[in-house]
Amino acid sequence: MYTYTWYQWLLIFYTYCFFGWIFESTYVSCKTRRFVNRGFLRLPMLPLYGTGAVMMLWVSLPLKHNVFLVYISGMIAATVLEYVTGWAMERLFKMKYWDYSNQRFNLNGYICLSSSVAWGFLTIFLTEIVHPPISRLVLLLHPIPALITVGAVTVMFTADAVQSVRAALDLAKVLDAMTKMRAELDDIQVQMALLKSETSKRVSEARDEAAQRLDLLKSEAAAKAGAIGESTVSRMEGKAARLSEFVEDTAERMGEFVEDTAERMGEFVEDTADKVARTAERLSSLTEDAAARVSSVLAQRAQADSTAGTPQADNQAGIPDGVAVDKAAKAEAADRERRERMAALAQRLTALTEKRRQLSSHMDFYRRSLLKGNPSASSSRFSEALKELRENAGRRQKDGDGKPETMD
Repeated sequence: MYTYTWYQWLLIFYTYCFFGWIFESTYVSCKTRRFVNRGFLRLPMLPLYGTGAVMMLWVSLPLKHNVFLVYISGMIAATVLEYVTGWAMERLFKMKYWDYSNQRFNLNGYICLSSSVAWGFLTIFLTEIVHPPISRLVLLLHPIPALITVGAVTVMFTADAVQSVRAALDLAKVLDAMTKMRAELDDIQVQMALLKSETSKRVSEARDEAAQRLDLLKSEAAAKAGAIGESTVSRMEGKAARLSEFVEDTAERMGEFVEDTAERMGEFVEDTADKVARTAERLSSLTEDAAARVSSVLAQRAQADSTAGTPQADNQAGIPDGVAVDKAAKAEAADRERRERMAALAQRLTALTEKRRQLSSHMDFYRRSLLKGNPSASSSRFSEALKELRENAGRRQKDGDGKPETMD
């Protein structure tokens, strides 16, 4: 086993962090056909590769004479490290910085069989090919330059790590807040939909009730009109019959009178003419009186029909005045309450939408490479919020808004 000092182990760690960044960024850049500064930090370093290399060296160097044990030890150590790191980063930062969910034989998307097998071969490649020249270079380096290099890189690495962790934690808070607001927005939209459905149902019920009531009033009015018409016709027929009898009787009397006074016609011509004139006037007055009575009856019945639909008519239909007024007041109060609830929900929806927009644009995530540098980052719970942040970051870069913003 090689024996290293603490600063030599740090040099090895930083070296593999840098090599890991080169490998990962090259692979992702070729895959996406654009340069991607891959990794959690802004420095060209990937701590996961450095930590994995150091761990694999710790467990495999004592067994370097047995390739099979080197393979097994490296595979187990790297797989454990990958799972623990992936789980912890997702819990802290609400994001997956790698995801094997589309691979066969994976465990929660953090590790998979193919990756573990590759880690074993990579351990052999590391211990047999890559590490020996790096080890010779580290061992040949003078302690003073080595300490100066380690000190400078450690300061930059620590400062970058602190800022990146803070940015990632801020991003996690934003994702959590946006996800909660999204759930609240969905709940508000559901409540508004229910209110609209309830209002439509109430309007439909009121329309049906009004239609039924109108049909009932129409049928009652038609029945009353029919009864009035029949009564009026019968009365008019009676009066017409009496008038006909009267005319016939008068005609008979006139005939008798003419026959009786035929002999005296010459003497009483003027007197008879006056009587005939008076009789005609009497017939005319009787006819006018009958017509006036018929008109009066029809006017009274029309006035009775015009009172239908009033509280008095409701009383006649079997609906008391107090019950009708109370029912109308309750319906109006319910409508007013629904309108107030709808207005409050709409105002709340607008406020949440504006807050969500401000929250998504409050921090320059694109400059921090937390979104751009990790295109495979995903989380089932925060996927919608993460997608929205990425779209906002893309639009801001496209619009040329290079003015950085910071969290309060």
